[in-house]
Amino acid sequence: PALGRLARPVVIPRTTHESSKALGQGTPDDLLTFTTTYMSMLDHTGTHIDALFHNNPEGAAIDEMPVSMFMGKAVCFDLRHIPDRGDITVADMEKAEEKTGVRVDGHIVLLATGLNQRHWPNDVICSMNPQVTAEATRWLYDRGSMVHGVEGPSTDRVDENLFPNHRLCRDLGMVHYEWLWNLEAVIGAGEF
Repeated sequence: PALGRLARPVVIPRTTHESSKALGQGTPDDLLTFTTTYMSMLDHTGTHIDALFHNNPEGAAIDEMPVSMFMGKAVCFDLRHIPDRGDITVADMEKAEEKTGVRVDGHIVLLATGLNQRHWPNDVICSMNPQVTAEATRWLYDRGSMVHGVEGPSTDRVDENLFPNHRLCRDLGMVHYEWLWNLEAVIGAGEF
């Protein structure tokens, strides 16, 4: 079900070195050939930001959002103990915050769950991500965090069709990054 919402990119060879010879680029003794590829994809392919407009018809499109929402102090929480399809709770946030030694105060909070390491490149990755509970989202908001980021395709379990994190982010004007990679590299870095 989750993979059905996330169409694969379309990659089609467009021009080959062989077919581009007919264009006669360069000189007869030094022909310049080339290759091009047509690519098309959803805006939710790969690392991306859920713009305010994504979940709110009155929300700002990505080009209308202040750049300050996408830069600033950050911290990465080590939540690799959260199981596939588990819940990221307030208690998890509080323990992770304590472990980092950084009190969340307007930070971008990245949530490293180990999902990508466990499942990439298998399609099952699209339905195994943990869910950031509404209470944990509110916990972030109450600490001034307007942006959080996760590995995998969503902050919610997509196949359950409830989207508590997305709905609360919509209501509070928060955004999140999805399909983040290599978060393990910043675990333990403190504030960055």
